[in-house]
Amino acid sequence: MPDLDQCVLDALSLFLRTPLPALALPDFKRPIVVGSGNAATTGKILFEGQDAIFADESTFGAKLASIPSIDGCILISASGGKHAPMIAKKAREKGLQVVLLTNNPSAPASNFASQTILFPKNKEPYTYNASTYLGMILAKTKESPAAILRFLRRLKAPSNLAKYDAFFILVPERFEPAREMLLTKFDELFGPKVSGRAFTPSQAMHAKTVVRSESELFIGLGAKTSKFSSSGWDIPFPKSYSYAALVAAGYFAIGKIQSQHPPYFKRSLPYYAKIASKMFRQKIKPIV
Repeated sequence: MPDLDQCVLDALSLFLRTPLPALALPDFKRPIVVGSGNAATTGKILFEGQDAIFADESTFGAKLASIPSIDGCILISASGGKHAPMIAKKAREKGLQVVLLTNNPSAPASNFASQTILFPKNKEPYTYNASTYLGMILAKTKESPAAILRFLRRLKAPSNLAKYDAFFILVPERFEPAREMLLTKFDELFGPKVSGRAFTPSQAMHAKTVVRSESELFIGLGAKTSKFSSSGWDIPFPKSYSYAALVAAGYFAIGKIQSQHPPYFKRSLPYYAKIASKMFRQKIKPIV
């Protein structure tokens, strides 16, 4: 089972040889954009600056019922399963046109969608979603996978990441929505074993560093750590890059942390897949 950083490199290599579909969407005035986990955050990136309502599996029903101006549904789900079919069905019952963005040609939610946009993906460990949502973001930003790949291959990670049990990632202000993707990835890969936080520099100034720890490493993704720490891992980030490069670099850094710590995720995933299969009443595989 590969670490996350390798999956990021493999994803970018996939996009070098496989074209991405166009994000040809209906002209909704105020769609509800729905996803679970990092699919929800991907939606915020894809529809940044637009008059859209953002929701996840927990908030979708209440927002759909209370906001009458919603005129369409954009559903983002790599698998098109789990909560996605229920969300798509409820949206259709409200008379909404449903557009599904997915990586699964057999997505169950497509049965309730009026339009399905299929994105390519690699086989990856469950929840990594390196190729899935990165491809959707690239379709929006039109960044060069080759340039991002070169950037990451030149990136040198510290060799002492194992000595830290906490990480504080600084994200430039213009990429604030993407920080949620990094937080989610820490939750998924490390649970309570390794702490991960992510803020913009402005957010970090508001009492986020009152309590300090010598075992916390600051990482700057295109943002300087010197204001908050006497030593940190600064990753230079070209101003011409956009969300895909930021997410790829963040995932790559988290993968390097993963590779230098005990394999918490790899040891736990097979058992979790069995538990998740029972919870969702769907077959969840460790590698998807």
